[in-house]
Amino acid sequence: MARIAGVNIPLNKRAEIGLTYVYGIGQSTAQEILDQVGIDRNTQVKDLTEDEVIKLRDAVEQHEVEGDLRRERSQNVKRLMEIGSYRGLRHRRGLPVRGQRTKTNARGRKGPRRMSVAGKKKPAK
Repeated sequence: MARIAGVNIPLNKRAEIGLTYVYGIGQSTAQEILDQVGIDRNTQVKDLTEDEVIKLRDAVEQHEVEGDLRRERSQNVKRLMEIGSYRGLRHRRGLPVRGQRTKTNARGRKGPRRMSVAGKKKPAK
């Protein structure tokens, strides 16, 4: 099991795809890292030698990934909320931040619809 940046990389994937399991590494960054280290993109993770895995670890350490990246992103959001910017207010209320419409849609950000009971009558006295 190849472990890079605290993440277990699946053995049955190609190296290019396996690296994308690390938070902060997408496909283009994975290709760049493999080219820099000199590993073929189509090599299976299980076929990597121990030296190649060590080289990959060192190359990934050059990028900001996993915990550091998550921490930085959460601090950016906290900063926006503390200074009271419009984007910070949207984050605080759990609404879309980038100008999307909210009259309809935006269910992913707002959460599931609140159940409104139609035609509910008051109990008779």
